Amino acid sequence: QVQLVESGGGLVQAGGSLRLSCAASASTFSINGMGWYRQAPGKQRELVADISSGGRTNYADSVKGRFTISRDNAKNTVYLQMNSLDPEDTAVYYCYAVVSSTGFYHYWGQGTQVTVSS
Repeated sequence: QVQLVESGGGLVQAGGSLRLSCAASASTFSINGMGWYRQAPGKQRELVADISSGGRTNYADSVKGRFTISRDNAKNTVYLQMNSLDPEDTAVYYCYAVVSSTGFYHYWGQGTQVTVSS
């Protein structure tokens, strides 16, 4: 019932910036938390950042101070501003949204590739 479409990935030099966007389809369900995971080949999937409906944020230690998560509730969109990018940030980034109906359910975006060159 909920579709998430990601955009904004690409290739960037170390020290550069990218801004990822993830838009959720219109729904009668309430969207609670939204956030971003990432996964690099051969590595564990990592929660990068999340944000509650009230705007409370959490970040992985590896990105804290460099990345900023935000959301526009009117547009059902979550953003990830990534600054001071490092090659270690290279991964596929997946957004997610938690919606409530009978219970709480997770929905996922298709993933967008972020590549940081040295």
